[in-house]
Amino acid sequence: MSRIVLVRHAQASFGSPDYDKLCPNGKQQARLLGEHWATHGTTFARAWSGPCLRHVETARCVADAYQKAGRPFPEVVVMNEFEEYPGVVVYRAGLPSLLKESEEARHCHHALEQSADASERRRCFQKLFEQLIVKWVSGDLVVDGVESWQQFCARVDRGLASLADEGRRSGDDVVFTSGGPIGIAMRRALHLSQQDTLQMTYMSRNAAFSEFVSTGDRFTLSAFNTHPHLTDDSLITYW
Repeated sequence: MSRIVLVRHAQASFGSPDYDKLCPNGKQQARLLGEHWATHGTTFARAWSGPCLRHVETARCVADAYQKAGRPFPEVVVMNEFEEYPGVVVYRAGLPSLLKESEEARHCHHALEQSADASERRRCFQKLFEQLIVKWVSGDLVVDGVESWQQFCARVDRGLASLADEGRRSGDDVVFTSGGPIGIAMRRALHLSQQDTLQMTYMSRNAAFSEFVSTGDRFTLSAFNTHPHLTDDSLITYW
């Protein structure tokens, strides 16, 4: 039996020119996760990260917290199977057509572009984003040169299967990734439908972690979206 812990990256920089970087709040979230685990004696045999900067930075903050606590943390290895799905590319490719066909989408996009309120911009972006991702998942939106939803699922499943094989040796694995791969892990554990899986990809909080147990061919959910280290409401975010 082995345990695989998937960590959603800490809060990135939504609305800035470079979303992929952690914002100051995100760095605090990740540091608190590392301190929580180090304090409670949580150990991992192996540590992995998706290739995004927000994945790598989250892992680095956690590892730094272990180091400051005088506890060892394994070297973090980048694993491309845990890259997020190409949501931004799909959004940009599909938005022009969506705006042509939907007055509601045009209104929402105008608010996204013009509003001075950050929460309003996030709400409008999420509404447009979800519409386009549904089209991509169903196959109604195909972007040349970009993996399909089915290819994304297969990629993450390969990564999870690889970790299950690694875990049969000894010790636990931790993976720093995004909401998409965590949703696929939930699908694998709970046999979710396509649409339920998509909804799960939106549920993980920043710097929250989910735990799965792998035993032979079985892959079982132990805990989802756990965040005991985020004790202040300002630290509970989804971006």
